[in-house]
Amino acid sequence: MSALTAASASPSSMPLNPNPYGLKPNEVSSGTTIMAVPYPGGVVLGADSRVSTGTYVANRASDKIAQLTDRIFCCRSGSAADTQALTDYVKHYLQQWEVEAGRPATVKVAAHLMRKICYQNKDNLSAGVIVGGWDPVDGGTVYNIPLGGTCIQMSCAVGGSGSTYIYGLTDALHKPDMTKAEALAFVKKAISHAMARDGSSGGIIRTAVVEEAGVEREYIPGDQLPYGP
Repeated sequence: MSALTAASASPSSMPLNPNPYGLKPNEVSSGTTIMAVPYPGGVVLGADSRVSTGTYVANRASDKIAQLTDRIFCCRSGSAADTQALTDYVKHYLQQWEVEAGRPATVKVAAHLMRKICYQNKDNLSAGVIVGGWDPVDGGTVYNIPLGGTCIQMSCAVGGSGSTYIYGLTDALHKPDMTKAEALAFVKKAISHAMARDGSSGGIIRTAVVEEAGVEREYIPGDQLPYGP
């Protein structure tokens, strides 16, 4: 194409890719934004609430933060069916583990159990999860398990389609040893920015603060987000 032809071509005349995500037949694109940040004494987990089926919003108020034990939670991204099945399996196995061991499971045990199931079934699953919580051994910890089954302990974990929009923001705002209030505000701000940019993320923000003393669940309505488009 000559320079003259290229300059005269309008965006509306350019052909559109009917399948930009390389989806298989009968597959639809889905997206989300999940995040978890440990702090001295606990962990803050957060997620948006939009469940999308291609361009259709199937559920605008879903809860993507699943409870595995009393002090261990999991943020789900990817296929809703796959991640719901995963969390059900892990929750069941952790209950058996605690009965046999006679003590509460640690976050590390839960994360590596999740990692093992994800890795052994990586060809059949579309699941990226973040496992976080508090235990008497390690305190508040967060493990990121992306597609494929890798398990990495992180000081700030983000996932889902909306995470690609906020890597720079999280790098700029994250700092070690944040207070509970700072970590909670950080998670809310980052997820609200992702929701403003990512069409597959939206709805409300749900958070869970996990400490030795207990769990605090909160939600922020869509019209009260720290940042909007």
